[in-house]
Amino acid sequence: MLAFGMGEPLAIESPIARHLNPSQTGLLAPPKPALIVSTPGEVTEAVKAAILTGYRHIDGAYAYMNEEEVGAAVHAMIDQGVVKREELFIVSKLWSTFHERPLVRGACEKTLSDLKLDYLDLYLMHNPMGFKPGEEFLPLDAQGKVIPDNSTFLETWEEMEKLVDAGLVKAIGISNFNRSQIEAILNKPGLKYKPANHQIECHPYLTQEKLIDFCHSKGITVTAYSPLGSPDRPWAKPGDPSLLEEPKIRAIADKYKKTAAQILIRFHIERNVVVVPKSVNPKRIKENFQVFDFKLSKEDMNTIMSFNRNWRITLREWASNHKDYPLNAEY
Repeated sequence: MLAFGMGEPLAIESPIARHLNPSQTGLLAPPKPALIVSTPGEVTEAVKAAILTGYRHIDGAYAYMNEEEVGAAVHAMIDQGVVKREELFIVSKLWSTFHERPLVRGACEKTLSDLKLDYLDLYLMHNPMGFKPGEEFLPLDAQGKVIPDNSTFLETWEEMEKLVDAGLVKAIGISNFNRSQIEAILNKPGLKYKPANHQIECHPYLTQEKLIDFCHSKGITVTAYSPLGSPDRPWAKPGDPSLLEEPKIRAIADKYKKTAAQILIRFHIERNVVVVPKSVNPKRIKENFQVFDFKLSKEDMNTIMSFNRNWRITLREWASNHKDYPLNAEY
C-alpha cells in the first residue's frame, strides 16, 4: 500500500503539516489476513515523488512490509539535498506479534535498521491486541481466529515508554483503540508518557465524532486512515457504498472545482484530523496535496457529516475472539 496525507501539524515536536503513508496497497488500514505488497520499486518511487511534491510526514509500519524501500527513498532525497532528516516526521508501528515485553525493543530496532535511521519521530502500537509471537505474521487457529499472546497492552505500553527514554523514538502513540482502552493507558499508575497520537479508520460513512472529541479533549491528536473509503480494497463486496461516487459529494466537488477525493481530504482537515489518502500515482499524489487553497462551508461540512452510518471497512472479524478486541464498544 502507499498513501499520502496531510492535515494540521502533529503536536509532537514537529512543524510538519504535509503527510504521507507508505502502506502495501494504497490505503492506511490495519493489516488483513491477505496482504498485498507493492511491486518492488513502486513504493520507493512514490515516496520520492511525494517528498518532491512537498510531503514531509512519512507514516509507515512493519506490517506494510516495505520499510527498506521507504528508507531507500528517504535517503535518496536526503543525499540529493531535497530534504534534511530533521525536516521529516517519520512514523512506524509496532506489529501485534511483538507485544510481549522482551520483543518490543527488537521490533523497533528492526524497523530502524530497515529504514536506516537512528530514531523515529513517532511509534504507534498498531493494535491493542497482542498476537502469538513467531514466524507467522497473523497466527490463526483452526477456526480462523487469531491466536493471542500473553501480553496486555498496558505492559506493551510500558516497554514503548522505554523506547522514548532510550532515544529510539521521540514520541509514542496508538492505533485502533477504543475509549476505555485509551482511558486504561491514561489512568495507568506510573504512566510516563501519554499517547501523542491515535490513528483510526475515519471517513464520512464512519465519522467517529465521539472518539475524536474524546481524544482531542485529552490532548491526543488523531489521524484518519481509509479517508476515501478505500475504494480499491480487495475485500469489497458488491453493493458496498462508494464515497467517491456519492452524487452530493460530487456536486460539492463541482462547486469548488475540486475532485471528490480533494473534498474528502479537506473534510478531515476542517475537523483538525490528519488525513492519509492513498496513491502511488504521481498525478494523484500532487492532486491530494492541493487542498490548502479552499475551505468547505459549514453547510457542506454538515452535508458530508450526514453520510455517517457507522459503517466500517476494517472489522477484523478474525480477531473478534481476542480479549482486547476494540470494536465491541460503542466507541
